[in-house]
Amino acid sequence: MGQSGKEQCCSSLTKHEDRLSMLTDDILLSILGRVDTATATRTSVLSKRWRDLPWLLPVLNLRVWNFLPHPCPEPIGAHHMDQAMSRLTKATRSFLADPNSKSTIIKRLSLQLYVTGDYTREIGPLARDAIDCGVVKKLCLAIVDEKDPRDCEHEYMLQQALAVDGFFTAYPSVFQCLTKLCLYNVRFAEWDMQHLLFDSCKQLNQLSLSHCDVGDSSVWQINAPDSKLRILEVRMSCLKRIEVLCPPKLKHLCWDEWFCFEAPLRFGSVPSLKGLGLICGATIDHQEFSLSQVLHGTRNIHALTLDFEGERLWIQPEGKQLCHAFKQLRKLSICGIFVDFDLLWTINLLEAAPSVEIFSVRIWDHACQDDEQLRTRTGYEAQRTKPSWSMPKFTSSETWQLRELEIVGFRPQELQISFLRSVMERASNLKMVLLKEDKEPCDACDSMNTPRGGFCPANKGEQEAIVKQLTDGVGSSARIIFPNSGGS
Repeated sequence: MGQSGKEQCCSSLTKHEDRLSMLTDDILLSILGRVDTATATRTSVLSKRWRDLPWLLPVLNLRVWNFLPHPCPEPIGAHHMDQAMSRLTKATRSFLADPNSKSTIIKRLSLQLYVTGDYTREIGPLARDAIDCGVVKKLCLAIVDEKDPRDCEHEYMLQQALAVDGFFTAYPSVFQCLTKLCLYNVRFAEWDMQHLLFDSCKQLNQLSLSHCDVGDSSVWQINAPDSKLRILEVRMSCLKRIEVLCPPKLKHLCWDEWFCFEAPLRFGSVPSLKGLGLICGATIDHQEFSLSQVLHGTRNIHALTLDFEGERLWIQPEGKQLCHAFKQLRKLSICGIFVDFDLLWTINLLEAAPSVEIFSVRIWDHACQDDEQLRTRTGYEAQRTKPSWSMPKFTSSETWQLRELEIVGFRPQELQISFLRSVMERASNLKMVLLKEDKEPCDACDSMNTPRGGFCPANKGEQEAIVKQLTDGVGSSARIIFPNSGGS
């Protein structure tokens, strides 16, 4: 670049910086609040105007994952974890050291760390002092781990639990303002999980447990009438069952993958529960269970997601039995339906839930997981069992409130066409039918380029042919929309 070009570039940068400098602190802080703290900190070297801004952020996100090298190695080794924790400790010290001199209140501190080395012995006191001084009002804590759950032995998970318990024991101030807690690979077999999570953490309103339990095939009872817990997320757990007896403010519960082979949940009194998600790819050993029995005790569920991850259904055929639990249901999502499966069985659920306004179906079309030898070796059936549900034997006396029907992963095949026509015939209030491509295909699945049922129609002619198939002889005024292509 010549001298003239350099001068133009510098002039452009100066003008750009001047425009930013004209903004007020609250606007600049709003901009910085949209990036991770590591990035926000680096902006302090831009100019004197930016020097102190990161230290005025009312929401502080100190996450060890932001201090890992880029691109991130796979798998993440102990050396990189140690380096990231060293950098995180330095950043925490920079923001929280001498909290008495800090003029800005941190409304929420998100702290994510590994329990490796001695770093928590420095981070812990920094967080404690900031909490004790009233500088930090709310704390979101994530104690993460990079070890694959399949490689986590019993002793390793106990060590993780010991480290977590040790951190809380050493710095009890953490309990005072802990509102969100995320744990990984922890086995509370020798600790009182109820006392630690609910009796001690009185402000806790969100709990996320990834591969955590109280022992293989154990039952975890949640009986916490004074708890403020609103969101509970469980992922890849060896718990036999969670008995949700009394968390009065619990609004949303999601369980992603259970390894025991029976119904994973039992409810007691959950008056506030409005959202429930159950996600699991059933192996040959998973038993079907009664969804109505699982939902017994619930009465206000508004949104229900069932995700079968392309495997057989793990719920028993039901219809009328579900009416009570589905009385308040507004949104129903049935995900992970293998592409060759009939969809008409889902009408049983719609008949039991005439109050549903939005019904979403997501098709599973991943041929990369069809290797029969691999499926048998990993515990999955070589052949997926098609749904044994018949068309509903009862018809609801109430008018369906369904106004929006969506299929993600739509294929112009007879199974899906007949299902759509059946719903359109029954749903007199239906306003729109959305037929979408799956925009998040499996990275390992080359066959997504040639899906089993054909491509989602892309051009106007193909779309008009589908619309004609769906509407001929069907008295429905619903608009049929192909959102991914912008046509209808």
